[in-house]
Amino acid sequence: MFDTAIIGLGAAGYTAAIYSARYKLSTLLVGEEEGGMGITAAEVGNWPGDIEVTGPELMERMKKHAQSFSEVTMKQMKVSKVEGLGGKVGKEGKVSKGSGFLLTFADGKTEEAKTVIFATGSNKRHLNVPGEKEFAGKGVSYCATCDAFFFKGKTVAVVGGGDAAVEGAAIVAQVVKKLYMIHRRSEFRAEPYWVNKCKEKSNVVFVLGRQVKEIKGDQKVTGVVLDQPFEGSETLPVDGVFVEIGATPAVELPQALGCALDERGYLKVDASMQTSVPGAFAAGDVSGGSNHFAQFVTAAGEGAVAVSGVFSFLQS
Repeated sequence: MFDTAIIGLGAAGYTAAIYSARYKLSTLLVGEEEGGMGITAAEVGNWPGDIEVTGPELMERMKKHAQSFSEVTMKQMKVSKVEGLGGKVGKEGKVSKGSGFLLTFADGKTEEAKTVIFATGSNKRHLNVPGEKEFAGKGVSYCATCDAFFFKGKTVAVVGGGDAAVEGAAIVAQVVKKLYMIHRRSEFRAEPYWVNKCKEKSNVVFVLGRQVKEIKGDQKVTGVVLDQPFEGSETLPVDGVFVEIGATPAVELPQALGCALDERGYLKVDASMQTSVPGAFAAGDVSGGSNHFAQFVTAAGEGAVAVSGVFSFLQS
């Protein structure tokens, strides 16, 4: 039985594993995708100590750091279920202290741990409009910084107004012929730095106060239909659509365990990052512990705090 199982291979999970190893706790670090959402960041300009680093580079360094400890056993696989060893924990979130947890993987194999840290991150939001599902992977992408190269010299649309959307648009604009920046509001919520980067690009056209109501295509994406005309037409001819409208916390596993959610659907945690289920902790984008401020630095900080909470829990 491991002292703790950390579910998630992003900034929160890697940092938690580093701190867990330094506490000399036997640690299972497991997740479906290495790097998590961190690998989608083309440029990270606010990680202390690095003036400029890419998301994939930062995640690779964190992974290597976590793997450098003998206390850490890392597995790349999907966790399909987490249960209390005394039986499945119900909605009331009751589990006897110290009973531990059973992790079941997608292949049916299991592992046991005295505590668990959910660092499961978040899932990309979808527009939920006609054509989106049909053309996913055929012109519809949910990672502008990942897939920009595939649209070199073409015309695309980026939908969204937050950091991910505007940062992604600034990156994509470097390789495409033309980019429509579609946002349902008249102002952006993103950092002014990225908004200004987009405004500097001569090939970026701002389509504000409008929403996409349909994605059209024939084998591949050919255009987007807006809820109101832009420059005399409701349809914009594009070769690709990058949907960057935020993300929702990946709470399926902890919610099934009985962990309570806050009013915005994130895991409710105390000062030690412990959830409503004793022995179950959370860190990163899945928790509301840092005022829902999804950043590399807050995810890493929560990962460290969660391990401190795990250590105190085990000692008690």
